[in-house]
Amino acid sequence: MRVLIVEDEVRLAATLQDLMEMNGYNADVCHDGEAGLDNALTGIYDIMILDVMLPKMDGFTVLKRLRGAGSATPVLMLTARDQLNDRVEGLDCGADYYLTKPFEPQELLACVRALVRRQPELRNTEELTYADLRLEKNTFTLSCEARSVRLSRKEFDMMELLMLNRELVITKETLLLKIWGYESDAEDNNVEVYISFLRKKLDHLHSRVKIRTIRMAGYCLADSDS
Repeated sequence: MRVLIVEDEVRLAATLQDLMEMNGYNADVCHDGEAGLDNALTGIYDIMILDVMLPKMDGFTVLKRLRGAGSATPVLMLTARDQLNDRVEGLDCGADYYLTKPFEPQELLACVRALVRRQPELRNTEELTYADLRLEKNTFTLSCEARSVRLSRKEFDMMELLMLNRELVITKETLLLKIWGYESDAEDNNVEVYISFLRKKLDHLHSRVKIRTIRMAGYCLADSDS
């Protein structure tokens, strides 16, 4: 799951990124509103943490334009201001949660988990299942009946994305953006390498699930028995 953090306080942004990544999220950071909006409009983020007071474009404007473009990405707004009218404006602009600085890390994590629970496809993130496969988040374990293997972080992220979008085609571009991030220099070959790793693990598990290559499109999971 990928989180976009838009915060101009560099130290706080880095702290939030570390907090997200220590709790199993992939996180990217922007330090101004224009860059935050550009990144958010790519559609690769599952959650956005958005500060109100930003250079180039304030958080309220970012959120209005994001919603105006049709994006339904859940947004947690952060602000040092605790005036009622500020909170009301944030919610009216389309924010899902509004958190006042300073806040405790556990409070922010609880808000993020609440946003996850609002999205049906992401609710059961501790364990995902498809056909004869089971993917466990806490241990990065992929299992098929009595057999199991441990996945690397990127293998896990890729399998999670494929299982969340079961039987739907995921493009290489989407995999690159979701797993390596917007500013990464990773290329198509990186995706192909990790797809190969996962295919070998599926063979080792004797799973009936296959990762199919859809020519000129991308990849999808398929149950060979269906």
